[in-house]
Amino acid sequence: MRRAKIKKLLRLLLLFGFISGPLYADRPNIVLIVADDMGYSDLGCYGGEIKTPHLDALAGSGLRFRNFYVNNMCWPTRASLLTGLYPKTALPEKGSAAGGLHPDATTLPQALRGAGYTTLMSGKWHLSNSKDPDGPNAPHHRGFDHFYGTIEGASDFFAPVDLQLDGKSMTHEWKDNPDYYYTDAITDHALEFLREARTKNQESSTQKPFFLYVTYTAAHWPLHARPQDIAYYEGRYAMGWDTLRDQRHARMKDIGVVDPNWRLSPRHPKVPAWEGIDHAAWQQRRMEVYAAQITCMDRNVGRIVNYLKETGAFDNTLVLYHHDNGGCHVEYGPTRRGSWSRAFTTDGKKHPIKPGNIPGLMPGPQTTFQSYGYGWANASNTPFRLFKQYDHEGGARSPLIVSWPTGIPQKLADSIPREVCHAIDLMPTLLAAAGAARVKQKPIPVEGRSFLGVLAGTGQNRKPRDALFWMHAKGKAIRAGDWKLVSADKGPWELYNLARDGTELNDLAAEMPEKVAELKKRHAEWDRRTNLGPRKPAAN
Repeated sequence: MRRAKIKKLLRLLLLFGFISGPLYADRPNIVLIVADDMGYSDLGCYGGEIKTPHLDALAGSGLRFRNFYVNNMCWPTRASLLTGLYPKTALPEKGSAAGGLHPDATTLPQALRGAGYTTLMSGKWHLSNSKDPDGPNAPHHRGFDHFYGTIEGASDFFAPVDLQLDGKSMTHEWKDNPDYYYTDAITDHALEFLREARTKNQESSTQKPFFLYVTYTAAHWPLHARPQDIAYYEGRYAMGWDTLRDQRHARMKDIGVVDPNWRLSPRHPKVPAWEGIDHAAWQQRRMEVYAAQITCMDRNVGRIVNYLKETGAFDNTLVLYHHDNGGCHVEYGPTRRGSWSRAFTTDGKKHPIKPGNIPGLMPGPQTTFQSYGYGWANASNTPFRLFKQYDHEGGARSPLIVSWPTGIPQKLADSIPREVCHAIDLMPTLLAAAGAARVKQKPIPVEGRSFLGVLAGTGQNRKPRDALFWMHAKGKAIRAGDWKLVSADKGPWELYNLARDGTELNDLAAEMPEKVAELKKRHAEWDRRTNLGPRKPAAN
């Protein structure tokens, strides 16, 4: 009787506008999964050879976007997806994640919590200062009911130095457990949070949906993976990066995640031809470990999906997966220093970690700290040019997989929308799906726009957006329609028509100076408009 009265009251509140959207029980759960420093072609469902059966299955029953954009580095993308804003607005401390999100920006978990959601996070935050784990910009103070994970942008997979739970250190987890591995632990705590939320629902008359934000550090350096996962890939990359790029490109064209008329970009100038390369066995091992990290992550995605299915929550759960930027090319020399160089392995023998991409020193165990470098990043970003830190397509284009059995019509399953979307669009899309569009937000208006209609099959032909913009690190760009104006390393502007030349090989800047001037002006206007700088916190 009490439950019936509460439902009747909720219906009245909904009818008279005191709350927005459907009743809690009808709203979808939301799981947003972000992977770290991965290329557009790495997943099996995007043409890669890496074993990712669980993500492939989500794509097979859902959607794979082929024109989804992010920002060119970790924290700008995370700032955009959590606020619906461009980074220059979302991050008042320019060039750094430590300053946290703008105090006037409403975050996605804040808005969803205001709409009745339980809000949970497990993984990498990278939007505040790790020296202030319980400060105002910590995730559990920016809208999440619970947070487990790390604050910094990179982490030892076997012993993350800034591991915490709601502001309290959790480093004892790996100090007391020689089998600790961060990717697995992220999932362990995500599932623990979900079980706790489910128990609370069972004990309550109100069934609250949940928002779970899972941010794996795979496949960001260091190249750390379990021996059994590495062993699966032993010898798989003996063909080298040149042949790998050709193989991936052929599959990508065949399955439709790139236009078959786009040419494969040339091998990057800093990547030597594979034939006759020095230290071939070591080079192969770098990619073997990278792939092992991704397969482990996919296995953990499967654990979350299986839990949702076992509890009957999967059909009404909106699951999204994307990367924070393209594959990372950076080659770290043996003089590289950081918190990892002061750490020790967890086997009790205290071997010092030897950082740097040292040929012959095989990556994988905790005693190493390496990256996979130019050659394999070039292959990860097939067929595009450049890498993380750049706003050419290789740095800013990402897979986007969306699964939602009750929200995506069956006729759209396994389809590949061509809608142009960006990380700034995630927040308005998820709020619309949650029926939370009327939740009160702070003064800064959201820049993104919902693509919920694309998921429902009603928005494929909506009016094209005006433009998208980028400006961070080594890149800057604007995309307006099919036209893209882009610059690398503070160099001259380059102009491309992405409909005909999606791999940015035919620079039209010299032929079309008026178009360059038009887009350059628009980019400058956007830069001035969004570069807000610090403000005092808004009154509640």
